[in-house]
Parts: sequence; C-alpha cells; structure tokens
Amino acid sequence: MAGSAQVPTLVYLVTGGCGFLGEHIVRMLLEREPRLRELRVFDLHLSSWLEELKTGTQNVIEACMRTGTQFLVYTSSMEVVGPNVKGHPFYRGDEDTPYEAVHRHPYPCSKALAERLVLEANGRKVSGGLPLVTCALRPTGIYGEGHQVMRDFYNQGLRFGGRLFRAIPASVEHGRVYVGNVAWMHVLVARELEQRAALMGGQVYFCYDKSPYKSYEDFNMEFLGPCGLRLIGTHPLLPYWLLVLLATLNALLQWLLRPLVLYTPLLNPYTLAMANTTFTVSTNKAQRHFGYKPLFSWEESKARTIHWVQALEASAR
Repeated sequence: MAGSAQVPTLVYLVTGGCGFLGEHIVRMLLEREPRLRELRVFDLHLSSWLEELKTGTQNVIEACMRTGTQFLVYTSSMEVVGPNVKGHPFYRGDEDTPYEAVHRHPYPCSKALAERLVLEANGRKVSGGLPLVTCALRPTGIYGEGHQVMRDFYNQGLRFGGRLFRAIPASVEHGRVYVGNVAWMHVLVARELEQRAALMGGQVYFCYDKSPYKSYEDFNMEFLGPCGLRLIGTHPLLPYWLLVLLATLNALLQWLLRPLVLYTPLLNPYTLAMANTTFTVSTNKAQRHFGYKPLFSWEESKARTIHWVQALEASAR
C-alpha cells in the first residue's frame, strides 16, 4: 500500500485489494480516511510465489522512486518469523524476541524476502529528493468475514454431518487477529508515517488485538460451534508419527511431480510444524509508536464472524 501525504488530499494504491485482507483495507480507507481523494486497487494472482513476489515488490519500490511516492506499507506475515520447521515454540513474544527463523516453504521464504526489500528501501531518495519511508506489518493468523480457510472448515463440517475431527492438541496455542483490526492498523500506519517517519521508518509491527489464545481448531469453534458444528475428540484422532509420515510422502510426491504439474498439498512438513507449534504474540509496540488500539473488541469480532458464517449456512440450504 503506498500513498502520498504531501497534499491535503491523499491518493492510495492498495495492491492485492481484491483479496481477503485487501477488501477490508479498501473498505476501511473508504470509511475512515477523511483525506482520501482517490483509491486505486491493483490485484494479481501469483501461481509461483517466490520469484514473482520478489520482482513485484522490487517493481513497487521502483515505482515509488520514479513517481515521488514517499510512503510504503508492506503486509508481511508472522510466518516471516515462524513457527519454524523445528517446532520451536514462540510464547507471548514480541518484535524483538530472539527466534530461529528457518524458511523452507515458498510462502514464508517469499514474504521474508519481500519484507527485507521493503525495509532496506527505507530512506532511499524518491523523485524530488525526499526520502522513502517504509515499514512492514506482520499479522498473526487472520480470521473474519471472507476467510476462505474458515469457509473450507465449515463446508467440511457440513460434509461430515456437522462434525469436525480434532487433529491438533488443544495445548498448542496460536495467536489470531480479526481482519478488521488488521485493516485498521494498515490505515493508521499509513496515516501516521509522515509525522513519525523517524520513529516508524524501517520498523516491523505485529498485528494484534484481544482475540484469545487457543488451538487453531478450538478457536475456529468459537464461530463454527454457534452455527451447529461439533469438534469431535479431546485428543488428536491420528497419531503424530502418522501425520509426519503422510506429510513427508506429500513432500516427496510434490518433488516428483514438479516437472509435470503444480502439486501443493495442504499437509506437508511445513504446515504440520506450523499447526503443532505454539506461536503467540504479546506486544504493545504499535500502540507505543503510532497509537494503535483495536477498533473491534473480541466480542464484536466474534459476533461479526459468526454472522458471516451463519450467512454461509443460509446460502448452503
């Protein structure tokens, strides 16, 4: 997302503005940025993450250089940090918590590379001689209206007669954040970058709110439960060694098929390590640096998400 704050009215470009988070950012700008004069949305589907995201990020930075655009906010991810493939927990960490980031899967690799490019561009001179000010936001697991994974879990539950089967230990906690609060943080960062460039330029911020820490499945049941689904089992129904075996076989099959077809299994060593590794964030850096407070409470975030799932339920009848 890039904008110029040299004039009283602002022009914003939102890349990925037709995606899950992007749509909420667009809506938030329209509703809560009074200085907005023009909003441009650019969307591109990437079938291969690493090279396209690297080149695309470089192109955005170069476009800022040539057009004199001073402010660039990059949507990164907690996965730039972890969970890593070694299964090391990240418990109530913040932006400065030491952690061994091991990137093997294309998604975190591409996000880490693009984030580094954006942060390294901070301070470069744009056309006209002013410095480019950049920062990166790292959402934890985003949920809310329009979340495709939540939709998939709901549809899966319907196929199994209103039941979902536990695959992750309840003791594994994940940090989650409501999409409306992530969108609000983007708008607030873009608004404050001009006045707080020395403090915010080149910085990274986790996106957070008051959503509770729970296992991925137990958290999803906060929304799916009121819509008639049940989570079966107090412990995972498949042993972990079997999941490791299946994930390894999927990775091998992906390697064998690579010359012929793009095979992207949901279960692989990376996603298995993520799902079974605690990763929770506890930080107030965004509040200290630019006054961020969640726009939506946990109760409101939950109610809005349940209402969306109930609309899915009605459309499925």
